[in-house]
Amino acid sequence: MKFDMSTAWRDAMSMLNANREVLLIVAGIFSFLPTLAASFLVPPMQATMAMDNPASTEAALEQVTQMYANYWWVFLLMTLIQSIGFIAILALLRDSNRPTVSEALQIGLKGFLPYFAAYVLLCIALGLIIGIILTIVALTNVAALIIVATFAALIFAIYAMIKCSLTPAIVAIEKTYNPITILKRSWTVTKGNSLRIFGFFMLIGIVYLIISIIIGMVMQGLGIAIGPNSLAMQIINGLVNGLVGAIATVVFVAILAAIHRQLAGASPDAISEAFK
Repeated sequence: MKFDMSTAWRDAMSMLNANREVLLIVAGIFSFLPTLAASFLVPPMQATMAMDNPASTEAALEQVTQMYANYWWVFLLMTLIQSIGFIAILALLRDSNRPTVSEALQIGLKGFLPYFAAYVLLCIALGLIIGIILTIVALTNVAALIIVATFAALIFAIYAMIKCSLTPAIVAIEKTYNPITILKRSWTVTKGNSLRIFGFFMLIGIVYLIISIIIGMVMQGLGIAIGPNSLAMQIINGLVNGLVGAIATVVFVAILAAIHRQLAGASPDAISEAFK
């Protein structure tokens, strides 16, 4: 089946409209609140950069690296909480059994480790394959060949990520918990539609980027007016980042659910229910 972007977008918006009340609750708990909390636990990027007034990009990157080294546990905790919410929202949108919020959260908790393990396996596999190829090419000392190989490796990595992009949907909707089976299933479902899915994600990403730039400009102007490092600005930043993040998460999850519905069809539960 060929993937249709317009149909996927309409399905995604339809699912959001039909479940908006419960999605507000789950997205608020698992996306908005963690982002808001992180804004108070982690120093604002602007403040971090202003401390030593770095004169070069290298110094700035070093400060960012140091920030992640100091607050890794915050980002890890956020990833854990948001991933559980991610899977729970998918279950709420597509599970034919119409789970309650509590049941969806149980699906999220059960599916987190397989979901995480699947992506770890994917990253390890990509790292090994690309690392070995680039190492061999680097031994040739041919600059042009190294550049071509690096570009090809980047394309391959993007291709693999697109092929495995339905991993959370496979976990939440099909209730598959073997990491290798999850990746194989996502690879199979997206067969023949990788380029279309990539184009769809690119369009969504461009829209998100434009919105983020506009919001960033507004926030920058507001920061100049009330002080970029003030408590009020920190609170506003946290609220805005949390709200934007929650909306983006819900929309992206709905898009994944719509893509899965279009390419994989009804969930296994729905099919078995039809024969009862």
